Formats: sequence, structure tokens, C-alpha cells
Amino acid sequence: MGKLVSTVFVTLDGVYQAPGGPQEDTRDGFGQGGWSFPYADEDFGRFISDVFDRAGAFLLGRRTYDIFSGYWPKVTDPDDPVASRLNTLPKYVASATLTDPDWDGTTVISGDLAKEVTALKERTDGELQIHGSGALVHSLLGLGVLDTLHLLTFPVVLGAGRRLFPERTAPTAFRGTGGRVTSTGVSIQTYDVAGKPEYGAFELPENA
Repeated sequence: MGKLVSTVFVTLDGVYQAPGGPQEDTRDGFGQGGWSFPYADEDFGRFISDVFDRAGAFLLGRRTYDIFSGYWPKVTDPDDPVASRLNTLPKYVASATLTDPDWDGTTVISGDLAKEVTALKERTDGELQIHGSGALVHSLLGLGVLDTLHLLTFPVVLGAGRRLFPERTAPTAFRGTGGRVTSTGVSIQTYDVAGKPEYGAFELPENA
């Protein structure tokens, strides 16, 4: 059985919208797309290559699928670690509106998302990976089917944009399983989902 693994780029203030380019996602008048570009370096590239090397299939939200399908099929270099996986491995899109995907290897899923994704995990050899797709990640976290989160935090504050964990996100505890910081200051942290949060209080000493 495969693991459901999400990789998300966020700013210091939690924005995940349009990291890759100005026109990637302009919803709500967002005009700061492409904010991750200045921080790319060898450390970042090496991490991304390692992630895609573990992929067995991909699960994407509709918007991320549209962005990816407009770009990656045009990258035909067989040695490209991202394109070679995205263009050849199975891709699943969670969408109630997409009916005729034109990217080879794409299947649309709808209906009971928890049931569908659990079935995908069971038949995936390797990781079932989500890239971007912040709204989908938010939903899957609430459904309890997400296993691991790679959170890449970039040293920039935008003050606007869609945030990965908005209010009413399902309360969730994570366990850190690894991390590093790139030469440009990107914090790469890996977390496994660890159930519900636990709570406590710091008590003052009796003689304070």
C-alpha cells in the first residue's frame, strides 16, 4: 500500500498561491505570483528530484492539474526528473467538472473522496503524491487520509493570497521526521500526520 504524500510551497505567512509564475493563479486579483523563483538552488533541486524519484502516481486538484498539463507535456527531455515522472506515471484529478482530460495517463475521480483516495493508495506501488493543490490538501487532511507533508517555507512575506491552513482547518498533530535549510534560506521540513493535537499547560512553581 502506498503513502499519500503532499509537497507544498508556502511563504512565511502561509501563502501557497502561485509560487511558480505571475500568471499561474491570479484568483482574487493576486498579483505576486512567482515568489519561489528567486530561491531556487542546487539544494532545492536535489530535494525535488529525490521526491519525484519516489513517485508511483500523482493526485492533483483541478487547478494544479490545469497548470501542470499546460506545461509539463511540452518538456520532453527523458532525463528531466520531474517531467519524466509526470508524463509517464498515472495521474488522478479530483474534480466534479473535468470530463475529458487531454494529458495522457489521466483519470478523473469524483464522489466519495476519502473512499477513492484510500483505494488509490492501496493499489499504488510507491508514493501517491500531491503537488501544490492546497485546497485538496486541506480537504484530505480533514478526511484523515494524508500520511506525510513536505512543507517548503520560503523566506518571504506577501501579506495576501490563499493560505494553506485557513480558519476551520481540521486540528491535526504532526511528527517531524526530517528537515534541512537550503543555501537560499528555504526551510524544508517533513512531517508525518500524528492524529489529533494534545494539550496541556505550563504551571507556575508553587512558591512563585
